[in-house]
Amino acid sequence: MNNRLTLLLLLTMLVACQKNDIPETSKKQKFKFWTEQFADLKIYRYQVPGFEQLSLDQKKLVYFLTQAGLSGRDIIYDQNYRHNLRIRQTLETIVEHYQGDRESKDWKRFMTYTKRVWFANGIHHHYSMNKIMPDFSSEYFDMLLDATQQELEEEILNAIFDQSYDNKKVNLDESKGLLLGSATNFYDSDVTADEVEQFYQSIIDPNTNEPISYGLNSKITRNKDGQLTEELWKSGGMYGRAIDQIIYWLYKAASVAENEAQKQGLQLLIKYYQTGDLKTWDEYNVVWAAATEGDIDYINSFIEVYNDPLGYRGSYESIVQIKDFDASERMKVLSDNAQWFEDHSPIQDEHKKANVTGVSYKVVNVVGEAGDSSPATPIGINLPNADWIRSKHGSKSVSLGNIIDAYKQGGSSGLTEEFAFSPHEVKRAEEYGVLGDKMHTALHEVIGHASGQLNPGVGTPKETLKNYASTLEEGRADLVGLYFLMDPKLVELGLIPSLEVGKEEYDSYIRNGMLVQLRRLKPGEQIEEAHMRNRAWVSRWSYEQGIANNVIEKIIKDDKTYFVINDYDKLREIFGRLLRETQRIKSEGDYNAAKALVENYGIKVDPVIHSEVLARTEKLNIAPYGGFINPILEPVLDEQGNIIDITIEYPTDFTEQMIYYGDKYSFL
Repeated sequence: MNNRLTLLLLLTMLVACQKNDIPETSKKQKFKFWTEQFADLKIYRYQVPGFEQLSLDQKKLVYFLTQAGLSGRDIIYDQNYRHNLRIRQTLETIVEHYQGDRESKDWKRFMTYTKRVWFANGIHHHYSMNKIMPDFSSEYFDMLLDATQQELEEEILNAIFDQSYDNKKVNLDESKGLLLGSATNFYDSDVTADEVEQFYQSIIDPNTNEPISYGLNSKITRNKDGQLTEELWKSGGMYGRAIDQIIYWLYKAASVAENEAQKQGLQLLIKYYQTGDLKTWDEYNVVWAAATEGDIDYINSFIEVYNDPLGYRGSYESIVQIKDFDASERMKVLSDNAQWFEDHSPIQDEHKKANVTGVSYKVVNVVGEAGDSSPATPIGINLPNADWIRSKHGSKSVSLGNIIDAYKQGGSSGLTEEFAFSPHEVKRAEEYGVLGDKMHTALHEVIGHASGQLNPGVGTPKETLKNYASTLEEGRADLVGLYFLMDPKLVELGLIPSLEVGKEEYDSYIRNGMLVQLRRLKPGEQIEEAHMRNRAWVSRWSYEQGIANNVIEKIIKDDKTYFVINDYDKLREIFGRLLRETQRIKSEGDYNAAKALVENYGIKVDPVIHSEVLARTEKLNIAPYGGFINPILEPVLDEQGNIIDITIEYPTDFTEQMIYYGDKYSFL
C-alpha cells in the first residue's frame, strides 16, 4: 500500500510482548500453523481468537464482509495479467479432472507451478514481478490439456512457456518503457507512459486542495479513434459481474452494521461500486476513517497502487478483521502522542503538520482476506492513502495480530545467527528482536505515514515523483520509525524498557538492507520491489554517510561479510538527515532528487555479495516468502432458512482451498 508495510516476512507488529497472544484453543491442543513449503514459499494457517464471543449480528457482519471480499477474487487475477484467468481456470480443470499418473516428477512439478500461480494471483511472482517459469515441458502440458479435453491459443501458451514474452508484471526501468515493459493489465498493451501522463494532465484540476484519486478504479484503453479513455470498474462496467456480487454482500453487511457510522460507510462503498464516482470514494474514505467505534472493521476495494508502474490504478483487495481489545488499548498511547512525534521530528518546520489529525491505531485479528491481500498478506496497514484526507480527517492504522502470531508460531530461525557478527548481537536480538520489530512497524504505520505535509501547490507524489513515489514513501515511513526508536521518549511512555530495543532494530535493519534481503533475488537480478528498494537505499546511503567516522563497519571474517554498527547515536543522526531530505523531496515534489536517491542506492546489486548471501542462506532452507490458508465461515440455518449461527473452520490444505475458491467465487 502506499501506506502499507508489505514486508511479508517481518512477522511483527505492535502487540505487547508481555502478553501471550496464543489463543486458548492452541494451548489446549496443538494448532498446526505451518502446512507446507514449495519453491520459495511457505504456507501457514492462522486462528481467529475472539470470534466465538461475537454476537450473532457481529458474526453475520463478518461473514457477509468475507463473502463480499471473496466475490471479487477474480478481479486481481485479471488486473495482474490479461491471460491469468484463462490460465488459472485451465490449471484448475487439470487438477480436478486429470486421471493419469499423479506420482510422477512431472506431475509434482506441475502442481508446484499451479500452487505458485495461485499464490501470486497469476503467472508473475508476487514480489519480484518476474514471470514464473514451469519446470515441466510444453509437451507434458499438451498431454495434460488433451487428457482433460482442453485447448489453449498459441498466445497463452507463449505466455506460460516463453520467458521473453510479457516477462515482467511491473517494470520500473524507464529505458524499457514503464508501460510497454510491464505485463500488468491496467492499460492496453500499446499505451505509453507519456500518453497516460498527457491524458491526466488534461483532466487533473491543479487548483484544488482535495484532488480525487485519478485513475484508481479504471483501465486505460484506446477507443476506435485512437484516443485514450477510461473503462471504469463498476456495476455495469468492467468487472461488473463480480462487483455486483460484492454489492450484494455489502448490502447484507449494512443491514447488520454495528453503528450508524459503519452503516453509512458501507452504503457509500456500495454507491461507489455502483457509480465508479471517485468523489464518492473520497466521501466513503472520510466516513470510514472516522468510524472507529465498532469491533468489526474491513478493507474492500481498489486501493494500493504498487502494481501500476505509474502509481494510478488500485489493485483489488479485501481484509475483514476483529478488534483485539487488550492489545489495542495498551498501544493507544502511541497514537495519542502523534503530535509530539511530529513536533520533534528532524524534518524542516514548514514540512511539519501543525495538527496531526485522527491517527487511530488498533491491533486486530484477521478473519478473512482476498485479492491482493491473499495468500500473501500485509502485517500492518495504514489507510486511506489520499494525503489530503489523512491530513484533514485522519487515518486508521492496524496491526494484524493473529497473522503476526501465526508467522511467529510457524516460523523458523537461523538468519540472525548467520548474519549477526557477535554473540552479543545475537543475544540482543533474542531478547529484544520481537519488540524492536513491532515497535518499528508501529512507528512506521502510525507515525510515519501520518507525518509531514506537501508544500502548497505541489501535486500528489504519484504526479510529481511518479515511479519512485512508492519506494520513497515507504522509506520515509521507515526512517521515521528508525529515528524515534532511539529516542528516550519511548522509554518514558513505557513502550520499550530501554534503548537496547532501538539498537537491536538498527542492527536488524542494516543487516537486512545490506545483506539478508538479497536472498529473495536470483543471480543477476536487480532490486525491483518498492519495499526492498527502500530498505536498500536507506541502508546503503546511511552506510556511505558514516564511512568517515566508521559508524557502520564492513567486516569480513572467515570469508563472510558482516555490517557492524559502532556508533548508534551517530547512526540516528544520519537517519535524521536522510529523513529530512526524503521529506523535502516529497514535500517539494523533487523528482530528480528522488530518482538520484533510488537509482544510486536502491537498485543495483553487488554480484559478489549476492552470491555470498545466497550460499549462506541456502543451507538454512528457509523460504523467503509466506502466505496463508484462510478460515472458512459457514452459516448455520434453522428450518425457515434463517441464520442462527456462523461457525468457523480451519482448513489445512492449500490446494483444496484454491479449488474451492475457484469453484465458488468465479464470476468473471
